[in-house]
Order: sequence, then structure tokens, then C-alpha cells
Amino acid sequence: MARPTWLSDGHRARPRRPLLVTLLAAVAAVGIVAVPAATSAAAAPLTETALPETGWTASASTNSAAADTPANAIDGNLATRYSSDAPQAPGMWFQVNLGSSQSFNQIEMNNSDWPTDYAAGYNVEVSTNGSSFTSVATGTGTSSPETVTFTAQTAQYIRVVLTASTSVPWWSIGEFTVFTSGTVTPPPPTGGEPPASFWGDTSSIPAANNVLEVKVINQTNGQYPDSEVYWSFNGQTESIAQQPYIDMPANSAGRMYFYLGTPNGQYYDFIEFTVGTSSINLDTTRVDRFGLKIAMLLHGHDGSNQEIGENYATFQESRSATFQRFENSVPTQFKELATDQAPYSIPSPGNDPAFQPGGAYASYFTSYAASVGDSSDTTAQIFGCGGTLSANPSLCAGINRHVAQLPTSEQSTPANFYQAAPANYYAQFWHQNAINGLQYGFPYDDDAGQSSDISESNPQYLVVAVGW
Repeated sequence: MARPTWLSDGHRARPRRPLLVTLLAAVAAVGIVAVPAATSAAAAPLTETALPETGWTASASTNSAAADTPANAIDGNLATRYSSDAPQAPGMWFQVNLGSSQSFNQIEMNNSDWPTDYAAGYNVEVSTNGSSFTSVATGTGTSSPETVTFTAQTAQYIRVVLTASTSVPWWSIGEFTVFTSGTVTPPPPTGGEPPASFWGDTSSIPAANNVLEVKVINQTNGQYPDSEVYWSFNGQTESIAQQPYIDMPANSAGRMYFYLGTPNGQYYDFIEFTVGTSSINLDTTRVDRFGLKIAMLLHGHDGSNQEIGENYATFQESRSATFQRFENSVPTQFKELATDQAPYSIPSPGNDPAFQPGGAYASYFTSYAASVGDSSDTTAQIFGCGGTLSANPSLCAGINRHVAQLPTSEQSTPANFYQAAPANYYAQFWHQNAINGLQYGFPYDDDAGQSSDISESNPQYLVVAVGW
């Protein structure tokens, strides 16, 4: 039998498990209310039904090692796990975003392969918006699995917060299961597409006199009235209360800007497009920054639909929750992006002084880039595909995704992307929160077909949803 490995601090090293694609979602706790008692049992009663895990994302307060990420706790595989990679301490938390509001009355934390890594003490909290949480149960762990039953709740987020300290063992969750005694609500679409109702009444969109009709809709969840949602294109700026439609003419390399609150204000974003005499090519982009949540539905005269942009779950949550999820999901070097220009935007790393020459992380990519053949470009140039990489899309994409060291045949497999540092974790976040995982997170993100670029040879209309 192999001997265990011990760390310099006296703790036993954790065995590493294969990494699945990590989807993170996290927010800071606010507004915790009174705590009722918890009921624990050895296993879920037979009357309970497990909720399907489709569309779920997981996050945690500690940055666990790459092989023990929070996503492992909701992958349906007890042989993988989330690990805190640190001693248990009050305030440490693990959270699941169910993707939509669900009804439930029980959770189970199963650590069959790590039976001593159960939560020594815990508080179970729920939230409908990811920012204000309510405590529904507390308890003390004695063995695994830990099953906690409480009064039926309807919420989208479940968070378990530790209330006790242990030097060893650390905290592990092999599988996190949520149960209900009621009817199971169908999960959201796996690609993150919004329901048809999200796009409004598309049958009322008028026919275009030019190439296609564009309709801008308000999906700010009540934060702004239509009179404070603006579009700007071709020298014209209007609120959607005044004019929700644009009869789009042919144009080359156009941009349409969107503003909330006031025209030309600090809350803004844009889409890019080229419109031919009877065609359109367009995309959403996070290459420079994130400003507003944007999603688009492109409909062709043949009845086809294409959807791109932020996914439905991201549109449903608050702006502060999105910023906090970003900060919680990325490594230390990227966390300041969530606060540098808050609350107006999250800049791309190449636009942040910390990654530019002279900055704290100016050498972030240096060693890795040199190991795969690029010794000329700065870290900022790599993020922006500048310098020598402007003429080498595949290498720029390979370095940003940390796959340039792999055989060429494996560099286009999305499951291989962002699996080790250094990598563009800013881009990874926006892919994780995009419809079908497609987004422009850096200039050559279209390499291997991962961008949000779409085309239609005979377009009828385009719906642009502007979120908060």
C-alpha cells in the first residue's frame, strides 16, 4: 500500500481526483435571519425525491486545489469531491445555485470515500437572489453522510456555512444532494437559453424595410423603466419607451451601444455586427470589459433561431451577485477586476494595470508562454492577442486557455481549457455564464469555434435583451 504524503504543516495531503468542467457561482452573505433547529438522519427518507442537478453550479469560500473544486460535489460521482484544502473554520462555506427557483426540504452531504471529512458544525441558509440569505437549519456533524431536514423552502441558492473549527480533518463533500417531498420542477435548458417568454411577443415585430428589424427589450428585472433603457446607433440615441425598434440598414463593422439611466452614462455595453444587403454577422463581446448583461435572439426568414450572450440564470440574479460570483470564482490575481471599476464594469485583465508592465502580475504568463514558444510578448499582450500573437491566433488561444503545451489535436477540446494556471480565468467565467458556453473572452476566442459570433444569410429580426 502506498504511504500517505504529509505536508510541512503536519496535515496529510489530499488525494487528487480527475477534474470536471468547473462552473462556479458565489455570493457574500448578507441579511442572515433567525435559525430554526435541524433534523438529521442517516439517509434520505424514501418519500423524498432528489432534484435533478441539471443546470446547477457550485462555489465555495476557499480556493480548493484544481482537482477538488466545488463542481465535483454536484457531478453525480462519489469518487470525486469538493475539498476545503484547509482546516474547518467558522464562516467557511459551500454553495449551490440551482439555476432556478426550486422547492425543497432536505439536503444530504455524502463523503463515502472520505468518511471523517464531514462538517463538524454547520448552518444551512437559502436565498432567492444570491445576496440575502435566511438560515433554515443548524446542526452538529458526527458521521457521513449528513442529512439535514427542515421546513419546506422555495429558493434558488443553498449555502452551508461551517460553525465549528477542526485542525484535522478538512471539509469534503463527495456529493451534495437536494430533496423535495413535492413535485420536482423541470430544470432550465442545459445550454442556459432563456424561456421563449423572455424575448417578449416576437410575433408583433414589424417587417423591415431594410435588411432586418431590431427590437431592444428591457430585462433589468425592474431596476430601470423603459424610459431609462437607451440604444445608440448611427448617430441616433433613443430610449426604448420612445422607440424600441431599429430598421437596420446594410453597414460595415457597426456597433450599437446600450445605456441604463442616462444616455452616454457609465452603465453601458455594446454589440458588434456587419450587415450585408441580405445578411448579418454579429456577436456579443467581453474582450475589453463587462458592462451590462446582453443576450440576443437572431431569427431567420426560414424560421431558424440563434441565441447568444449571458445565460438565463445570470440575467435572473442581481448585478451585485454577478460581481461577487466573479470575484469568488477566479484566482487571487484576477479578483481585483471585480472591484477596480465597480459597480460600472469588470475590465478584462489586459486592461488592468496589475497585469501590464510594471504591475504586480506583469509576469503572470511569462514562464508558461516561453515554454510554448513565445518569449516576446508581455502578459497584457497575451491577454489581448497583441504583439507577435496578433498573427498567431492558435497560439494566443492556446496560451489563454492553457492548452498550448498539449498535442495540436487536443488544443481544440473545450474540456481541456482552463484546467491549470496560468490561464485567462476572466474569459473562463464569461464562457461559464454564456448561452451554450460561447462568448468572446479574448480577441481570438473564435479559435476552435468558442466565440459568440453568429451569422444569418436571410435575417428577419433581431431581439436584443439588455440586463442589469
